[in-house]
Order: sequence, then C-alpha cells, then structure tokens
Amino acid sequence: MSNEQVLIVDDEKTLVKALTFNLQKEGFRVEAAYDGEEALEKVFSLKPDVVVLDLMLPEVDGFEVCRRIRKKLEVPIIMLTARSEDIDKVLGLELGADDYLTKPFNSRELVARIKAVLRRSTASEEESRKQIQIGKLQIDLLQHRVRLGDKDINLTSKEFALLSFLALNAGNVYSREQLLAQVWGYDYYGDVRTVDVHIRHLREKIENDPANPEYIITVWGTGYKLREDL
Repeated sequence: MSNEQVLIVDDEKTLVKALTFNLQKEGFRVEAAYDGEEALEKVFSLKPDVVVLDLMLPEVDGFEVCRRIRKKLEVPIIMLTARSEDIDKVLGLELGADDYLTKPFNSRELVARIKAVLRRSTASEEESRKQIQIGKLQIDLLQHRVRLGDKDINLTSKEFALLSFLALNAGNVYSREQLLAQVWGYDYYGDVRTVDVHIRHLREKIENDPANPEYIITVWGTGYKLREDL
C-alpha cells in the first residue's frame, strides 16, 4: 500500500469523489481543489507527491497552473483533458507535465499512471550511488543534479529520469516505445511524441547547438541514444 499524497484538481465534484475513493483504496492520501487558485494554494502549502490537474478550470486554467508550479516545484503532474486536440497535449508537455489522460478514462489507468510517475521520480538505491560523466556533462544520481562544465542544469523530474536512463545505458539505442516503457514505467498506448518533446527539452538545456546535438543522438528509423564518450 502507498502513503503518498495526491492532489486532484478538477471542478467536476462527482469525478473528484470517484477518483478519491479509488485512490484511497490504493492507500494514497488525497486532497482536492476545484479551481486554479485553490490548486496553487494547496500545491505550495501541501507539496503533494503527485498533482492530477484538469485543463479546464475556473479562475486559473490548468495550463497556467502547470506553468506556475513548474517555476517552483518539480512535483510530477498528470494532466486531464476532455478534449482530444493534439495541441492541448503537446502544450501541456511543453509546460512541464509528465503525462496526460483524455477524459473519459478508467480510474485504474489513472492509478497506474500515478504509480508510474512516482516510481520514476526517485532514483533506485543502486542508481543513486552512481555519478556519471560524459564529456562536460555530469549527472549525480544521488543529488539529482546535472552540470554542464561549471553550469548547473535545471531539469524536471521526468527530464532527469530520461537523461539518467540514457546515461546509465549510454551507447545503446532505444525506440520511443522502449523509452516510454522504461522511463514512464507502463505500457503506454498514447502518442510517442511525449518522448520527442522531452528529448527536445533536454537538448535545449544540455547541447551547445540543439539542432546538431553532441550528447543525445537520433538514430534515424530506430530511436535515441546517449553517446558513451565525448
């Protein structure tokens, strides 16, 4: 059983009640907020382990809530949307969401997603003892710290998990589907562009020229790899 705290942010009280029931059955502690302002207050006061965030909210919409959270916290965020437009999903990922679900969805799927982001937000004991250096890139798995030369690089929890996985398996090529399974931690049937968005963010942060990357290499027709040496 889990004891992590989940903050559900949605103005549909019936849905919140149902999700609360299912999450509490799994051992999660659950808090709820019904508009964007309340969500921001509770996120910064409670510092939950996961935020389940609807996009269409009164007061402040979910995109803006996500943006403000990401300026201060690296808490995993799962976005909910009643719309299927790709632009919503891509924008949510651009703003720092770790995952998304389109309504209607099965509560068990949300539980699986929450468990997955929690698993991947903390390095395993074996990994946490390791420090990896490739060229000027230094990854400290214990401190969750990344440096490029003498410059600290700020990453979201998902970006760090993706970079760490590639670094621990440097030289190996992984397809988008394999990265979804390994880093997101479940059989993912959504859009593989989730991986592409996170790879692009990483390149913007660690590459001197993101258009001609030295560290994260695209292997055309296959996937991505991190160079073994530089």
